[in-house]
Amino acid sequence: MAESSNDKRLRLCGAGASAEGGASILAIVDGAPAIVCDAWKQLTQDEAQPAAGKLPATRKLPAARKLIVTPARFAELAAQREAAGAALELGVRVPGETEPEALLEALGLEQLGEGSGAPTLIAIEVPKFTDGRHFSLARLLRERHGYRGELRVVGDVTPDQLFYMRRCGYDSFVLREGESLATGLRTLAAFSVAYQGAADDARPLYRRRA
Repeated sequence: MAESSNDKRLRLCGAGASAEGGASILAIVDGAPAIVCDAWKQLTQDEAQPAAGKLPATRKLPAARKLIVTPARFAELAAQREAAGAALELGVRVPGETEPEALLEALGLEQLGEGSGAPTLIAIEVPKFTDGRHFSLARLLRERHGYRGELRVVGDVTPDQLFYMRRCGYDSFVLREGESLATGLRTLAAFSVAYQGAADDARPLYRRRA
């Protein structure tokens, strides 16, 4: 049997993350769910607070130069990146109970739409799968604040909620430890049609078929 593209990605990424990232995660690619290699690196506490207000040492950074930092560090690193002309993409990680307005203030931005200087990625952390506040945050970021970057869900993420997460605007998913990527992929692929409009597609079904 020929190896599928998703099987190949899973094999190449390996079972876990290296120091430079590379863990396998789920993402929406060209409108379809897939298993992909994660190019982003979450800075450790020490790396997130470099001495003398400078960027972390180059030797500590992944080759892809895609870093997830705290909102408090985002504005400073973004300014240094622009001054240095560095090819560095920045994302932020926030708790699921974060208010969008508080996030904007922490980032030093007035909006999150295209051309605003918003993070390339916003990762929203779910402390417990029964806590649904992150659903509201994701949808508000997409629909009210016009965020068009990568919206990622991390933390206590289980396959059975992935479809609803996608509908709220998430397009990448980091499952909690021990969960099966294959199961998550099947869950995302199981529902190809939704009747109502949502953050992933505002058009109701009858408009999509017109």
